[in-house]
Amino acid sequence: MGKREKKVIKGNNLKPRLAVFRSNKHIYAQVIDDSCSKTIISCSTLELEVKAKCEKTSNKLASKIVGEIIGTRLLEENIKEIIFDRGKKSYHGRIKELAEGARLVGLNF
Repeated sequence: MGKREKKVIKGNNLKPRLAVFRSNKHIYAQVIDDSCSKTIISCSTLELEVKAKCEKTSNKLASKIVGEIIGTRLLEENIKEIIFDRGKKSYHGRIKELAEGARLVGLNF
C-alpha cells in the first residue's frame, strides 16, 4: 500500500499560503501568492534579526521568533488571513511554535 495523496493547498491574493520548511538546524517560512506564483514575504532562522534574539536556531524559541517576525511583516502589508501549509511534517514541536508565534501577533488561519 502506498501513502495517501496530499491535498493540494493553494493561496490567492486575499488569503496567501504560509509555507513552512523545517530542517535539522533551521526553519524557513515564506508567504506565497499562488495565483501569480510570487513570494510575498519570507523569514528564516538564517536572518541576523532572529540570530540576535536566540542562542540556537534549532529549537522552539527560534521558531516562535520566526513566526512573530513573519506575522508582523504580514500585518505591515495589511494581510490578516493566511492559509497554513506545513508540508509533510506533523503539526507538532517547532512547526506548532511557528504557527503560535504568528497567531500571537494577530494572524488568522
